[in-house]
Amino acid sequence: TFTVEEAVETIGFGRFHIMLFLIMGSTGVVEAMEIMLIAVVSPLIRCEWQLQDWQVALVTTMVFFGYMVFSIVLGLLADRYGRWKILLLSFLWAAYFSLLTSFAPSYTWFVFLRAMVGGGVSGHAQGREENKLIIAMCSSSNPLLSLGKVFWLAGSLLIIGLASVVNPTIGWRWLIRIASIPGILLILVFKFIPESARYNVSTGNAGAALATLQRIARINGAAVPEGHLREPAQERRGRFKDLIHPKYLRTTLQIWIIW
Repeated sequence: TFTVEEAVETIGFGRFHIMLFLIMGSTGVVEAMEIMLIAVVSPLIRCEWQLQDWQVALVTTMVFFGYMVFSIVLGLLADRYGRWKILLLSFLWAAYFSLLTSFAPSYTWFVFLRAMVGGGVSGHAQGREENKLIIAMCSSSNPLLSLGKVFWLAGSLLIIGLASVVNPTIGWRWLIRIASIPGILLILVFKFIPESARYNVSTGNAGAALATLQRIARINGAAVPEGHLREPAQERRGRFKDLIHPKYLRTTLQIWIIW
């Protein structure tokens, strides 16, 4: 018998992991563009709607408020229904509400719609973190995890570059519409992303997990280990109160403050 982790180690690093890295890394580009968008749009909506400082600041606050709330909700849904479905849903959600934002008739609508965009963007992490773990299992590909930060930087630079051209010419509403295009394009490549084998085996669907591993092996030109795929020993799931257990409380508080 063998586990998912052992199969990934045996298959090794290859073309599949590069493809996965590029697709999931691109979600960082989309995420950065949607988050950084407010910084380049705020001066314009301030003038258009005659906003005070606190009203401008509230827009950014509500984006991250939506991110905070829905990251919890989507995380629970991903555990229940799978990473792939929630990742696809989050991209559709973020793209839909981002486009709606460009038609916002008032400040109130703008704030609400951007909060919903933040909620959709939060779901990107459900798939990205899962696939980071798969890539990390291949020791030869560890440098990719560091290179992943380049995608966020690229997204930030891209939205700033677009704003410098689009804002003075056709306006901030068109900037939002153009910025939503990368997220829509990524939806088209989702068929290349398999459901997490770790998720499938944890829900008792060993057949689907094995099919995913065989697909990865085929793309990499490798082979799955011989034998039957077995589920790992069941362990107690982590709970929120574990974070504030005396053993971990200091670390938890330090990480929260740093973030």
